[in-house]
Amino acid sequence: FLIIGIFILIWVNDSFAFLVGKNLGKNKLFPSVSPKKTIEGFVGGFVFALIAAFILSRYNNDLSVWQWFILAIVVVITGTVGDLIESKFKRMAGVKDSGAILPGHGGLLDRLDSLVFAAPFAYLTLQIFAYVS
Repeated sequence: FLIIGIFILIWVNDSFAFLVGKNLGKNKLFPSVSPKKTIEGFVGGFVFALIAAFILSRYNNDLSVWQWFILAIVVVITGTVGDLIESKFKRMAGVKDSGAILPGHGGLLDRLDSLVFAAPFAYLTLQIFAYVS
């Protein structure tokens, strides 16, 4: 369930960052790297990821509600950084999309960049929880 929970946190963050940013976004997060990302989108993804963490804590007793919150914070920050790094690599390479497997979605890597970058940090966080608990 923990692995599914991490996927859920990443997907909730990505989805709501997009939705909130698209509908309410006015202030650019890093316009030179990713011109469509907004501060409002980041905050929206963060808030909804925390809500998802709270809901996940009700269905899984392996982690406390605070541990789920910490895991959500780690996933949101590292997932966003991963997305920005992938965007920077694409800009440096002069590429708009990272593939044609998922047309209209920027490529497969655009769908997975948050996950690929956040997963090791989520694992490290879970290891810290196991060590500290």
